[in-house]
Amino acid sequence: MLMNDWKCFSPATRGRMLAAVAAAGFAAVLGPMPAQAQETGGSIFGWAPAGQTVTVKGVTSGTRRHAKVKDSGQYSIGRLPLGIYTVTLEKDGKPVDTRSNISLKVGRGAEVDFACPNDHCEKSEEG
Repeated sequence: MLMNDWKCFSPATRGRMLAAVAAAGFAAVLGPMPAQAQETGGSIFGWAPAGQTVTVKGVTSGTRRHAKVKDSGQYSIGRLPLGIYTVTLEKDGKPVDTRSNISLKVGRGAEVDFACPNDHCEKSEEG
């Protein structure tokens, strides 16, 4: 469009067109921006004997997830819906220890630790 072609548009239309061009220019300069969603869940994490499994079960939601405890003795289960959970430590598929009434609140995690032999949760060098 040539400069003289602008004259055929009303001042209001020209203003809207310039605003659209300016907005497109800002978007190009800023680049893609990640969407910021409001957090609506939480996570359960903690320490447990390496190699065992931690299972969480939502008391009201029925949500059930599990994670294997890392060699460092840490575990984390995220993206859980808000609510009350039961957290169970399992060894070879059998419950070893359980924590009840673990509450998850918006944007917060709940730390649930389990006892480790000699207070060392990490995997020992002999296996």
